[in-house]
Amino acid sequence: MPRARTEPAADAEADADAEGWPTAPGTTALSVSLPEVDPVVRNWRARYDTAAAHGGTAHVTVLYPFLHRDRVDAPVRTALRRLFAAHEPFEVTFARCARFPGVLYLVPEPDDPLRALTKAVVEQWPEHPPYGGLFGDLDPHLTVANGGGDAVHAAIEADLAPRLPVAARVRAVDLVAYDGRRWREWLRFPLGGREPGHGG
Repeated sequence: MPRARTEPAADAEADADAEGWPTAPGTTALSVSLPEVDPVVRNWRARYDTAAAHGGTAHVTVLYPFLHRDRVDAPVRTALRRLFAAHEPFEVTFARCARFPGVLYLVPEPDDPLRALTKAVVEQWPEHPPYGGLFGDLDPHLTVANGGGDAVHAAIEADLAPRLPVAARVRAVDLVAYDGRRWREWLRFPLGGREPGHGG
C-alpha cells in the first residue's frame, strides 16, 4: 500500500479496506476513552486516522473485534461488568511516540494495566484474540495516524513532542459498536465497580 500520501482520513479509510480491514455493521470493540489526550491529537487524527473518520475519539483498544452486537446479551454484559470491576482504575502517561509499520502512535506508560484488561477478556473469550490473532502480542497504543507516510509521521511526531507528556486516568472500559458508518458508544463498564454505567 502506498505510504507517501498526505490526504485526509477518507484515504486512510480506503487504505484500511484495501488491506482487508473493512468493518462490518454490528462489529464491537472494547476500548478506554482518553479525553485528557484527545485535544492534543484531535487535529492530526482527524486527518490521518481511520477511526477518527468513523467517530472514534482518542482511545486505547482493549480488544478488537469483540462479539457481534447481536451476541452481547444480558449474560455477556454481566460477565463484562464483573470482569472489569475486578480491575482498579489506574493512571497512564503518554510521553513519547513510536511506530508500527505505517502507523504512528502514542505509548501508554505503564502499559501493564492495559495488558491485564486485554488478557482478562481474551481468557474469558479465547475465540476473540486481539485483531483476530494477526499481530500476536501487539503493544497497547493510541493511534495518531495510520495514513500519510513516513514524512507526515515525522512531522506529526515533531509537533507533538513539546505537548507531551500527557497524563490520563482510566476509570472504565467502553463497549463501542459500529453501525455501518460510525463507531457509537454503547455500554460503559466501570473499573473497580464504583461508577455507574450507561447505555442498555
